[in-house]
Amino acid sequence: MSIRLRTTAAALAVALASSATAARASDQVATTLPKGLEGVSFEQKLGVQVPLDLSFRDETGRERALREFVSTGRPVILTLNYLECPMLCTVELNGLVSALKPLNLTPGKDFDIVTVSFNPAEGPELAAEKKAKYLESYGRPEAAEGWHFLTGSAESIATLTDAVGFHYRYDEAEKQFSHAAGIIVLTPDGKASRYFFGVEFAPRDVRLALVESSQGKIGTLADKVMLFCFHYDPAESKYGLAALNVIRAGGAATVVGLLAFVVLGNRVGSRRGVHEPSREVTHGV
Repeated sequence: MSIRLRTTAAALAVALASSATAARASDQVATTLPKGLEGVSFEQKLGVQVPLDLSFRDETGRERALREFVSTGRPVILTLNYLECPMLCTVELNGLVSALKPLNLTPGKDFDIVTVSFNPAEGPELAAEKKAKYLESYGRPEAAEGWHFLTGSAESIATLTDAVGFHYRYDEAEKQFSHAAGIIVLTPDGKASRYFFGVEFAPRDVRLALVESSQGKIGTLADKVMLFCFHYDPAESKYGLAALNVIRAGGAATVVGLLAFVVLGNRVGSRRGVHEPSREVTHGV
């Protein structure tokens, strides 16, 4: 077997080992989540119909049916965030803005964005404030017609979140919500087409999802590497154990993979020095 072939085979083995390590780390995190995260999940319900008759208030305070924002003939990015979230929801929306900036697609023309607060105590005034903030960050004033921030009753919120598989809980002691992070892409008729988890989204993937959703296509299940918002302490600017464990699990898998490649590279280099004949041409006198 050639050195190149051996190197490729070894690299594949390292990649598989790293994936297995990550999977074991994720499994370990899943079994060590605290009671505060019991029942908190983001379930992929591909093809589910969003209940369009639900009533929400837009950022102006006007009561409107969800169908006015979802059944527009355009694909929709649906985000579920409570507007006073101490960090994770903000990071998620910032990540969405970063993913959308490079795209030559315009909200209100090519697609729509609907951000729904799952905190029934929040209202239109706060929604308007958040909308202005994110439109400024996005840098496209025309997006105002296509990005909507909605608030609503506990009943409407529960019906919508249950329909799309977004399960969260309120911690009375901490006065905060425990929840996962991610966005959902809907088809023009309001069916869940694609789920993206986490707080960073590749622009190319988002664009492809919007294009496919615009054609009514339903995507496939995405890998779930969950990041939870749980017991965030504003005074210390940090999350509790659960979110950190998820981050550490991914970090540990990355370190293992990098170390393995370094060792592999050193070994291959040593073999080349010992076994490969010199290719230098020697000229006789």
